[in-house]
Amino acid sequence: MVEIFEECRKNLYTQVDVLGFEFEMGLTPQFIQELKEKGVSITLKYIPKDVFDKRAVEKGQVKFFDVAYLNTKEKINGKSITIELTDFVTHYTQDDIEELQQSMRAGSKVVIEDGQIIKVEKDKNGIITKTILTKDWHDWIDYWAIDFNYEDKKEIIKIKNESGETEERWTGNYLFENEWQSFRTKKNPTLEFTSIAYEYKKAGKYKVMVKVVDILGIDTSKIIEVHIK
Repeated sequence: MVEIFEECRKNLYTQVDVLGFEFEMGLTPQFIQELKEKGVSITLKYIPKDVFDKRAVEKGQVKFFDVAYLNTKEKINGKSITIELTDFVTHYTQDDIEELQQSMRAGSKVVIEDGQIIKVEKDKNGIITKTILTKDWHDWIDYWAIDFNYEDKKEIIKIKNESGETEERWTGNYLFENEWQSFRTKKNPTLEFTSIAYEYKKAGKYKVMVKVVDILGIDTSKIIEVHIK
């Protein structure tokens, strides 16, 4: 990302969209904001699976949506820690409301624009009303979970070497283990936004991963470094 920033500044570009199937979790809102304050506005956008659908491409149905971000607050007490989910920022846009308003007949449709879920209604006289259904960032969260010691479980795969023998190799990644979670159900749609107190067995530096799954089924993750004394 730093290389992109330097290239933009060298060529006097002030705005750039970066497309990717996934992004490293170190690209925090604070980091993106720092680059913006230095003169280059960088927007991260996910490449949707629709790009592989020829019909969707031909019909212009492929939508690139911005990467979501989550913020947390950590409270350490001795060797225990609690994690609070404090914010979820998204700018998903899947529909062009102006175009929809002109083309839709009498009726209603739910659309997503700049991180808001909006119900658009059009009556027989052509009068349009819009109602925002997402009143708060909490409304976007369907499920969230925490791995309190993320780098404790390496991702190991088995492959065959040149001799035809099977051997295990570390991919360089780690496995997410769900050690605490809060999710919505039909009987209880309310989420908890502060985790239980997790107790570490010994002092040291740990990496905690927080994973959020939104109401569209898209997951967003954040890694937090904590120092337990």
